[in-house]
Amino acid sequence: MPITTLVPDPAAPQPGQLLARGVCRMLITHGFASLEEFVPERGKRMDVLGLGPKGEIWCVECKSSRADFLSDGKWQGYLDWCDRFFWAVDADFPLDLLPGGTGLILADSYGGEIIRMPDESKLAGARRKALTLKFARDAARRLQGWRDPRV
Repeated sequence: MPITTLVPDPAAPQPGQLLARGVCRMLITHGFASLEEFVPERGKRMDVLGLGPKGEIWCVECKSSRADFLSDGKWQGYLDWCDRFFWAVDADFPLDLLPGGTGLILADSYGGEIIRMPDESKLAGARRKALTLKFARDAARRLQGWRDPRV
């Protein structure tokens, strides 16, 4: 019998992507629409951006391990782009690594729960309007690309 090596499927979701899926499902239960891998400006890419029923904007960074968290030095740059900032981690994540004043969501690929609500830091009206418009345009482009991949 031949020896086979297991080769990972490159199309399989990564652990952080599975957390993001659970976060998006949880945000729906709070009345939020969400986009994964949202780019508010060049050089920044948020794992999940949620747009709430009253126009509130939440950023969620998904961390699948200690190494994933320690390699991310740019998260503070996202604070100027949201009303509330959250970390999403799984139940095995070392919670003592996460900075105070930030939110905490325990999640898996099926859902999540807000464990700690972060302090609110309201966006300026002009930035909120620009982000909301970009959110809508990005969502529409993604939908159009899904419906008509040749566009």
